[in-house]
Amino acid sequence: MATAVIILRSSRRGAAWVGKRLLSEAGGVRRGWWRQAQMFGKLTLFRRGLALSAVSYLGYEAYNSISHSAVVHASVKVEEIIEQADYLYGSGETKKLYQLLTQHKNSEDAEILWRLARASRDLAQLSSTSAEEKKQLVYEALEYAKKALEKNELSFAVHKWYAICISDVGDYEGIKTKIANAYVIKEHFQKAIELNPKDATSIHLMGIWCYSFAEMPWYQSKIATMLFATPPTSTYEEALSYFHKAEEVDPNFYSKNLLLLGKTYLKLNNKKMALLWLTKTRDYPAHTEEDKQVQKEAVELLNSI
Repeated sequence: MATAVIILRSSRRGAAWVGKRLLSEAGGVRRGWWRQAQMFGKLTLFRRGLALSAVSYLGYEAYNSISHSAVVHASVKVEEIIEQADYLYGSGETKKLYQLLTQHKNSEDAEILWRLARASRDLAQLSSTSAEEKKQLVYEALEYAKKALEKNELSFAVHKWYAICISDVGDYEGIKTKIANAYVIKEHFQKAIELNPKDATSIHLMGIWCYSFAEMPWYQSKIATMLFATPPTSTYEEALSYFHKAEEVDPNFYSKNLLLLGKTYLKLNNKKMALLWLTKTRDYPAHTEEDKQVQKEAVELLNSI
């Protein structure tokens, strides 16, 4: 607010100075035209017109100053919310992050909305969240992501989280909807990668998409063939290429990417490489609840090899 007040005061001084300058210059014009105006009996009209012009100009300047200050203040507020949200996200404060962002659930800013979708989804994933609350949060997250997409179709993060939220909702709507949604999910992950080729998470998620369809059970594959002329398919090799690409873009960015590299190599019967990546997963610093779950799975797989 202080920033906005300073801007407004500064603009007022500028407007006052310009107004005085305008009146001073106009005084010379008045003197030059005095006799002519007197001759035609228009001096009063001339003075009144000049005064109105000066007042109108000052009013216009003041309006511009106030409008600009309001825009700057709104922008600063959004930036502050985003800064707080990113700090809480980086600190793993899922519940506090959700509480912060739900205060702004009616925001028209896509950057706030996709973060709210992510926070809702992350809260749903916590083990302390009940099944009923999880379902509610999953659908809530999709609504926020959908609104974010309406506000900004050029944000890679919006496409990424929209695809994630659609995938989560599919768990509650049956195999037919889940398979049908797969096309939409793939499209938005690809769009996210296109908009930001350096986002390792989007690349990783495209790898998960490929992995999921590569290991699709035979009965689901049969249903997909019956429902769709060209059902979605993929291979472990394709999944592996995405997981490796994600590591190239941002090494050790995510424990689950390391785990899936190990699991994919196991699927391809390459135990040597599987051991390498699963060991890296086990030794990865666990900062979140998900990291701990991933580490536990990596240890179990290492013990089984």
